[in-house]
Amino acid sequence: MPDTAGAIEGAQGSAIRIEGVEQDFGAFPALRNVTLDIKPGELVALLGPSGSGKTTLLRVIAGLNTPDRGRVLFNGEDATNLRVQDRRVGFVFQNYALFKHMTVADNIAYGLRVRPRRERPSRAAIADRVKELLAFVQLEGLDRRYPVQLSGGQRQRVALARALAIEPRVLLLDEPFGALDARVRKDLRRWLRDIHKKTGLTTVFVTHDQDEAMELADRVVVLNQGQIEQVGAPEELYDKPASPFVISFVGEAVALPVKVANGRVVFGDREIHVDANGLDNGPARVFFRPADIAIAADGGGEIEGRVENLRRTPSGVRATISIDGYNQTLEIDSSIEDAATLGERVPLSLSRARIFPSDAAGAAAFSDAGEGI
Repeated sequence: MPDTAGAIEGAQGSAIRIEGVEQDFGAFPALRNVTLDIKPGELVALLGPSGSGKTTLLRVIAGLNTPDRGRVLFNGEDATNLRVQDRRVGFVFQNYALFKHMTVADNIAYGLRVRPRRERPSRAAIADRVKELLAFVQLEGLDRRYPVQLSGGQRQRVALARALAIEPRVLLLDEPFGALDARVRKDLRRWLRDIHKKTGLTTVFVTHDQDEAMELADRVVVLNQGQIEQVGAPEELYDKPASPFVISFVGEAVALPVKVANGRVVFGDREIHVDANGLDNGPARVFFRPADIAIAADGGGEIEGRVENLRRTPSGVRATISIDGYNQTLEIDSSIEDAATLGERVPLSLSRARIFPSDAAGAAAFSDAGEGI
């Protein structure tokens, strides 16, 4: 393994702070008043759909984009107008961005060889660094190959080794596994997490893949239309989403239109056991996960529906149920023993749900329906 002491030392003082950053592309606001703190040594995912602003934010951190408003600080120092090379960031692109005419070794060494002469390591030191990094990314013996002779996964490892060669204080990755097939992506996820543990680098990566973000990141930043919807640990985003967008984007969710009337939550002509948590009278939406609704064993459910489809899953059966008074269907998971039959009318009971105003302007109100919280 290479000597990562320099990288680790840099990471300890390289917390990133984004303050009120805004970026406009013509009339289109790509980032809107984004403020974010990233802790030293943290692995953070920027998660969101296409056009949410995640790549733009990463480029602002890297110095590839200059924000129209706001600033970027590294370790408390304003880096907003620093050149890319002066920020000491390692950047890994989705398409690898390797030099096709250079060997693997030359690609890895590139960032060191283009340094000003007074800062450039000796040829021997560069060769040693390349050798260490080849071992670190498990590509020993491939130093003389060209990118075209490598698999996609190997190319991405070379790209990461090149980013690490300059001993960056921050590592930035833009959809690093997006060009790879599912099996290779899964293997490289585990590998990247291991690399992060060994180097201790402050790392920020962009992804639209929620599984990737939830598996890898210490914290996930969910972006939507240029704004941060929520920042939190993966389990926090899943269990306590702060907005309808977050609960819909992170994991599966079903929404039911309801009315709040004097503290009661009503769906159709039935009251459902969800605490209105102080919402004003009027329309609202109740969100829940497939795991939070089940066929009521005692027949006393709050919602009724008809089983439209059944399919086997590794853990049991997933039933597609059309809800009475609602023009959509929902899917719930059941054990084989509890599964209903096709066409059967079934009562359903919620164990946990989350309620939002219908305009989604208010803060989330969390409810464990079964406990009446």
